[in-house]
Amino acid sequence: MEKLWKYIICSSAFVLAAMVLAAAYTSSSRSEGTISVTGLGETQFASDMIVVEGEFSVKNDAAADGYIELENQRKRVLSHLVSNGVSEESISFNMPTAREVFESVYVDGKYIGETSNGFILRQSFIVESMEVDAVEAASRKLPSLMAEGIMVEVYEPMYYFTKLESVKHDLIGAAAADARARAELMATNAGSSLGKLISSRAGVFQITAATGDEEFSAGGSFNLSSRVKKARVTVRAEFKVKNN
Repeated sequence: MEKLWKYIICSSAFVLAAMVLAAAYTSSSRSEGTISVTGLGETQFASDMIVVEGEFSVKNDAAADGYIELENQRKRVLSHLVSNGVSEESISFNMPTAREVFESVYVDGKYIGETSNGFILRQSFIVESMEVDAVEAASRKLPSLMAEGIMVEVYEPMYYFTKLESVKHDLIGAAAADARARAELMATNAGSSLGKLISSRAGVFQITAATGDEEFSAGGSFNLSSRVKKARVTVRAEFKVKNN
């Protein structure tokens, strides 16, 4: 009988200890939690590289004569750009192309075939330069060559920033710091203290015009048409919090 009481006492002690540990775990769980926040990093910068593309064309009855004419126009386009402050090293011309054009022939209103109507020759060019101001000004003046009979077409400039990777790194750091500041503010206002970072994840980069209402894209956006741009990224972070 004495041994039986010993077993009963030991069993009761084990049960009581388990109850105490369970209560302590429950109390600990209630005193700790997590908080999720989104931080924002944003900055504005001016592009330091410009790319301008264009092309010019001639029409001639003979391909050989058309090529000579096209070559003279190429020299004139090059001269125009260089004389307006664009370095010759930043200008490149692609291989010219030639296409024979045909005209439909009718006799007494009946189609009888086609006849050659000469050749159209084209040559495209591209300017890639860090001389943004000079290339901008020179490209705007290129259409004036049409007054000389040069049929030139210039496309809208594209603007790039060669130090974009460093901007991205800085933005991620700023967004992460903003996320922590937001989490600390929320925790303090709730009477809690902020704990360790559990996880964090950066969103996609959105590079838009500095002004305007350009829409963001789920896959990220990269504006090329604006010289002055705005870059932004978000960081989603989760922290531990403890109730005070």
